[in-house]
Amino acid sequence: MPPKERSGAILTVDLGAVRANYRLLRSTAHPAVCSAVVKSDAYGLGAAQVGAALYEEGCRHFFVAHLEEGISLRPHVATDADIFVLHGPPVGTEGEFTAHGLIPVLNSTQQVAGWRAHAKLLGKTLDAIVQVDSGMSRMGLSPQEVDAWLADANFLDGINVRYIMSHLACADERSHPMNAEQLACFTAIRARLPQYRASLANSSGVFLSPDYHFDLVRPGAALYGIAPHADAPNPLRPVVRLQGKVLQTRTIAAGDHVGYSRRYTASEPRQVATVSVGYADGWLRSMSNQGLAIVDGVKVPQIGNISMDSITLDVSAIAPERLSPGSLVDLICAEHTVDAVAAMANTIGYEVLTNLGGRYYREYQGLAQGLAGAAH
Repeated sequence: MPPKERSGAILTVDLGAVRANYRLLRSTAHPAVCSAVVKSDAYGLGAAQVGAALYEEGCRHFFVAHLEEGISLRPHVATDADIFVLHGPPVGTEGEFTAHGLIPVLNSTQQVAGWRAHAKLLGKTLDAIVQVDSGMSRMGLSPQEVDAWLADANFLDGINVRYIMSHLACADERSHPMNAEQLACFTAIRARLPQYRASLANSSGVFLSPDYHFDLVRPGAALYGIAPHADAPNPLRPVVRLQGKVLQTRTIAAGDHVGYSRRYTASEPRQVATVSVGYADGWLRSMSNQGLAIVDGVKVPQIGNISMDSITLDVSAIAPERLSPGSLVDLICAEHTVDAVAAMANTIGYEVLTNLGGRYYREYQGLAQGLAGAAH
């Protein structure tokens, strides 16, 4: 039996939609360069497949979080593509970066010193991005460290700074005052370092205004269809469809309970379908008794607690002959998006996508030529 038939659910990734989203982001940010953030295995959707598709679309700047992610991505994009590692080099790993053709984002004076020493050891000038903190207080050189940088003529010996960058904390809230505060801070830092190109905007930042674009934008979530701003229509195409398989259906009587901890009790006879997706598949338990699925365009409520390997749906509104073991129900689709699922789980679309587990059979629509047949 083929793996698709053996699986409990099917996750379909529309790479054509990823490419269309990239084109929209690129045109919105023009003339800035548009990169692609493919960290966390392209937000759980497959960095090999997504990276190759975006390379075909013309993307030549990719960002990952960890060194190992960069090493894994490198075989799937050509050598003329730059792969930047956001967390920079862990102590003693500088040689791994040059061995695999990766470029670090240097976030601290310690990382700068390590990269400088590696350049000296090799007798070469090495590329890097330098991150500065514009108010998020997470990573990057502090204002005091920028002062020290400017006072030390040897601070960047052997380092070719491709960009200085910072990261927006509140760009998904268009009216948040921190956006303007960070823009002012970053602009002031850049004025002290006018010789370098600059990068500030993440996905939501791309849609704030051109003031945030600078020379390079770094969209991630937007590539995968997540809305950049909750208070505005989503201009991006949905990328993901998740379909769970029905395991069995049954009729329950008034007073019957469903699931662990008796979180649901039927007030009248109901039809219940058990579907083989659970929190082990990344279907967040916080959606217990409040999520939904779509069957033939009809929204059906999820009832009871979400289990490790299954959920239960009230399918009383669906004709009995429509559902049987093996039938598919939509858990994520164009009519019930990642953002809608996230709202029901009291979280964000990023967490929903990156939690999607490895047990799904995956189908990729629009695979890059070199990855044809790579669905799993």
